[in-house]
Amino acid sequence: MEIKEIEALLNVKVNQFNTKDFIKDDPILLPHRFQRKQDIEIIGFIVALIAWGKRKMIIDNGNKLIQIMGNAPFEYVQAYTTGMLDDKKFVHRTFNTIDLDFIIRALQKCYRKHDSLEAWFSLKNNEKGIKQRIINFRTAFMEVEHEKRSEKHIANPEKGSAAKRINMFLRWMVRKDEQGVDFGIWKNIDMSELYVPLDVHTGNVARKLGLITRKQNDWRALEEMMLRLQKMNVEDPCKYDFALFGLGVSGELEEK
Repeated sequence: MEIKEIEALLNVKVNQFNTKDFIKDDPILLPHRFQRKQDIEIIGFIVALIAWGKRKMIIDNGNKLIQIMGNAPFEYVQAYTTGMLDDKKFVHRTFNTIDLDFIIRALQKCYRKHDSLEAWFSLKNNEKGIKQRIINFRTAFMEVEHEKRSEKHIANPEKGSAAKRINMFLRWMVRKDEQGVDFGIWKNIDMSELYVPLDVHTGNVARKLGLITRKQNDWRALEEMMLRLQKMNVEDPCKYDFALFGLGVSGELEEK
């Protein structure tokens, strides 16, 4: 396919899938239950961290998380002390209560100094780009005491990770979405900086379209894809996440 054909196809799929109907079967429905920015951030972030596997399982475990927090995530994080999870059993694949304890303590540290988790994604002088924002965020997060096992849940693009779950969380928080799927509640990161959450499915679709030549789904592959998507839409390249997802779900490319 020629680049213009690819762009036209992707735009059709964006229009098809970037709608409110998308919310009901996607983990993003969980933060959509809240109105306050901090509640949206907290549930959005933790749900994004456990967003691997079947979507139903992610949503079910996200609901358990909300119940643990008494349907008041920000109040729970503010009042949290280690031991509050001792009688709770929260497990999602390799993510467990040890990891959740670390995540909540780190969030608490952030909110004791800042109004928003966005602050930990800030850039210093002469820094730029979403990769550096994620690195700065991870550095701040890891300053909180934790077990080594928990580090794998906070992706590290410095080591080549495509940081799929963090990029998805950033899409949710940053992207100004006229269709009401993404929240757009963060104001200091521009939509043009966002990167698509790259996983096995989006990677396979992107390769079939010629957006990626690299075999691994790592940060270098993500950068390769984003260079092409940014040429299609410099202001909102991450909207094509919906298109890549839609093409994967529909199996349309399998038939060609």
